[in-house]
This record gives sequence, structure tokens and C-alpha cells, in this order.
Amino acid sequence: MSECDVLILADYFCDLVITDLPEPPRLGADIFGDAMEIAPGGPYILAAGLHRLGIRALWQARLGNDLFSQFIAAEAQREGLDTTLFEHYDRPLRSLSVSFSFVQDRGFISYADIFPELRPEAALAAHHPGWVVNIPFNGSPRSRQLVDLVHQHGGRVYIDCQDTALTLAEPGLKDLLGAVDIFAPNRSEACQLTGEADPQKAAGCLAQFCPTVIVKCGPDGALACSKGRTWHSSALTVTVTDTTGAGDSFNAGFLAAAIRGEPFEVCLRYGNICGGLSTTRRGGASAAPTLAQLKQYLQE
Repeated sequence: MSECDVLILADYFCDLVITDLPEPPRLGADIFGDAMEIAPGGPYILAAGLHRLGIRALWQARLGNDLFSQFIAAEAQREGLDTTLFEHYDRPLRSLSVSFSFVQDRGFISYADIFPELRPEAALAAHHPGWVVNIPFNGSPRSRQLVDLVHQHGGRVYIDCQDTALTLAEPGLKDLLGAVDIFAPNRSEACQLTGEADPQKAAGCLAQFCPTVIVKCGPDGALACSKGRTWHSSALTVTVTDTTGAGDSFNAGFLAAAIRGEPFEVCLRYGNICGGLSTTRRGGASAAPTLAQLKQYLQE
């Protein structure tokens, strides 16, 4: 039996979120927003979302002695996350994203120091996770090796590609997709990978290689293809403040339902509820629901 439900493999990001901008940033212009927030981003959003939904999650994170790392460590402790797999280094490991967020989408300007190589072998052997999220999405032999190792330990692999400039022509990428259990890009990522303009066609193209594909389409909900079947799940109707981290929140909801054995269409609905609620406040984890709150929205 698994000792943890989900093992998250991804470096932290500290998000500086600016909203209510009059227009997107551009050269030569000094543009001011009307609101901002400094919040933990990326994998923290997934870890916090799973934690609030009662899922046993471990996050293998590498932190330095810089103020961004210290902020993430403090927020993880405040949230009550399991920090067993945090690795601390006596040097800066800075990772920052400045998010300019609009109702329909968001963009980032990011910087990250070079982090130590990810070594999850000991965590896999010690904790036997049911799911492993965010093995590096590239066609390298190392990524494929990690996927195979997860399967050897009885786990399954869920990959959210976290923005990409790659296409399916990248060597090894189709082979990697064939090995993962669920691939869950957003609409722009799916279209970038496949060259398709239509997200439904992109999902179908990706499903030729991966057994289960989910394409997150923001206000248009989520598309999915699995074992010859297709689904569409509508987005939650909310007043949007900030879309940063909505995809990570979707992942938390979907995985929480999958771990509880819910039908696939219910898993998509859990994902859309969590993703939609996350957009109602600045910072992806600020509005992450508890299981009771999520079930209330599901009934409604």
C-alpha cells in the first residue's frame, strides 16, 4: 500500500502577481496595476490544494538561503504541508515569476537559478507514491527512466508540462508520452506541441501517443480523451480576479477525485471546480477549497 498518495517533483516558484492592469506590458511603457500579491506558486499550489482536500502529498523541493526560498518554507509550514522531502542548501536558489494577470489569461516574466539535479529515487523507494506529478517533460532518456522507475514502484505518472516550446518532433517525446499515464497540458501547450489550432484536434492528436490526455481550456472547461472515449467538462462560473495557478489547482482537484476512485467525468468536474475557484483571488492557492466546500459546489 502507498505511504503517500502523491509525490510532487518540481522546483518552487515565488509569484509576484499584479492584476487590474490597463494593458499587457510592452517596451517603452510604464504600466501600473491596481492590486498585487506575493504568493507561493507552481508546485506549492498543487501541494496546498491536495492537502486541503485531505490527500497525503509529499513535495520534493530544493530551497536555498535566499529570501524567496525562506518565504516558501514559511508558507509551507503555515499551510501545514509535509516538508519531509525539503532539501536545504547554503546558497541562493532563487525562483521568481512576475505574473501579469487578466480575466482571460495571464503571462509571466520569470527567473530561476540553476538548481541541483532532481534525484527522486530514494523518495520513490521509501514512500511508494500512488501518483507522481511533474517528472520533467522532455524527450531525454532521464525523463523516461524516471517514468519507468515510478511504474516499477507501483505508481502512476501525471505530467503537466508547465509551458513548453517543444513540438512532437522533439526526439524521445512521443516515446515519453506513450509511457506516462495522464498528460494534462493547457490549451496553448497542447496546440504548441501538435501544431493544431483547435484544442479538440490537439487532444485527439496527443491521444494517439498517451493513453489519457486532458486539455485544460480555462473558461471553456476541460477536454479529455481516454481509451477511445472523449469528454468535455464545463468550467465553473465565477468572477475572475487572477488566473495564475488555475492549472495547478485543476490538477489538485482531478487527482483528489481519482485517488478516491471517482468516475472520470467526476474527476474532471473536481478539477474544474478547484481551477475555477482559484481564479477568484490573487495567488493560486488563496482560494483552494476543502473537500467539504468542493462537494458543496459539486452538488450545486
